[in-house]
This record gives sequence, structure tokens and C-alpha cells, in this order.
Amino acid sequence: MAVSWRGVYPAVTTAFNEDQSLDLAGTLAHVERLIVSGVHGLVMLGTVGENCSLEPHEKCEVLQATKQHVAGRIPILSGVAEYTTAGACRFAAECQKIGIDGLMVLPAMVYKSDARETITHFRTVAKASDLPILVYNNPPAYGVDITPEMFAELGDVPTLEAIKESSEDTRRITDIINQTGNRYTIFAGVDDVAMECILMGAVGWVSGLVNAFPDENRLLWDLLEEGKIQEALSVYRWYMPLLHMDTDPKLVQLIKLAMWARGFGAETVRQPRLPVTGAERERSLAIIHRAIETRPGLVNQSRKG
Repeated sequence: MAVSWRGVYPAVTTAFNEDQSLDLAGTLAHVERLIVSGVHGLVMLGTVGENCSLEPHEKCEVLQATKQHVAGRIPILSGVAEYTTAGACRFAAECQKIGIDGLMVLPAMVYKSDARETITHFRTVAKASDLPILVYNNPPAYGVDITPEMFAELGDVPTLEAIKESSEDTRRITDIINQTGNRYTIFAGVDDVAMECILMGAVGWVSGLVNAFPDENRLLWDLLEEGKIQEALSVYRWYMPLLHMDTDPKLVQLIKLAMWARGFGAETVRQPRLPVTGAERERSLAIIHRAIETRPGLVNQSRKG
């Protein structure tokens, strides 16, 4: 189905069994929970989905199972986070064969490419499939910055349709728009500046904490869509201690911990990641439990259309 490029797209977690084997049933149960909450699309195999911790055949298993389960109800994107451009091209082509609706493409992993190399990477990967692409810019995490000027240079690649802007600098939204006009659709890519990005012109949000608080996340989005800024701000302030977890180096563990606290699945992650322990765990659980106890009272079923 066509990608709408608007709304909340969870960066969906990948569930694992206690022995760290792939838990497809758990992953699909969570996908269904998110769909019921009213999300607008899914991003499978992103950073939060532990893309780089999965074997190639496991990635395909996750995508095939998700495609079958979702059955065209909302669009599905797959993260493309490979070590080489050739590997990214192969996986992009495989995603198209599986029937995934779009791609979220990252720079090549490990090697920190310069501007010329980064632009060549995205041009090359774009040629590997016909799928629309959300370009993922996250210099704090991956060490490669795709600047507004680089996006302008890439503007002649038709399948590069949208940008997940995760530089943590909300000025980038305005700079990209000033540099490229309406060429790209912009998504907020960092949870704890999401409202600021939306107010500056982002029309979508790839969210991590939505995995643990899908109804409240939908509430915040709906209030922003309706222009109810003060009400949205109240929800955002409640949400912020949780949203800061999205920019922590252990974001995957913390998001899964929050999901576990909500009864939304196990917190098992793939090594070298390990679940948080000790004082770090207690501090995180205190934030999570406080948020659960003070959840906004405006959440209601009528907002889940």
C-alpha cells in the first residue's frame, strides 16, 4: 500500500525469547497492540528493533510475518542498516520482494562516511528498489550528518521522499525547509523534541516510547493535530521524563523495560546489550511507575479511530 507519510510510526521493538531466539508471536502481538491504539504506520527493524543484532534470515522472517499479520491495514517500513552499500542494496531489494511498503535507510554502519560517500550511498541504495524511502539522519548515534545542503543535492532522487530528522537540533527543521522547500516530508525522529519538531513543520513522528505508552502517545499526537497546544503541552510535560529515555545510549533496554512494566512483553534484548540492573534499573523504574500512576486522564476510546 502507499505510504501516507503522516502521523505516528512506532519504531517497533523485536521480541526475543529468554534464550535470545526470535519471538515472532510476541512481536506480532505487540504489532497488533500498536495498530489497535491507532498508529498510522510501522517501522520494523529500526534501531529500537535491534536491526543490527539480527541475522539476515531473521530480518526477512520478521518482515514476512509482519506483512502477513498486518494485511494491508497500515503501511510497513523496514529499517535498512547494513555495513556496506552493497549489503543495503541487497536488503532493500529483498524488502521489495517481501512486499514491504517503504524503507527507512541509514548511512552505512561502522564506517563514518564523508559527505560525498554518504550521498553516493543513498543514491545507490535508492536504485536498488522502487520503494519510497525515509532517510534517517541521526548524527549523535551514527556519526554521519546529512546536512540540509546534502538533502538539497539529493533532491533529484525521486524515491527519497521523507526525512527522519534526529539530529536533536530543532533548528534543522526550518533549515531543511528553507533549503529544500516542500521537496521532502519531515518526521520528528527524537522523542524528547517531538513536539518542537511538529510545531516547526514536521508532519510525522517515528517514536520509540510509543511502544510502552501507545494510547498516551496517540493522545499527544491528536491534540497537536487539533491545534490544542496547551493541552498537548500538558501531556508532553507528563511524558518528557519517559521521552528522555529515547536519547539514552541504552534506549532499547529502557523502552523494553517500560514495556515490561506495562505488561507488554519481556525485556529480553540481544547481547551485547543486557537488561539494565542495580541503581540504573531502580531509577528508570521509578520514572516509569510515576508515569503510569499519573497517566493523562484524557485518554479515551473515541480517539482511536
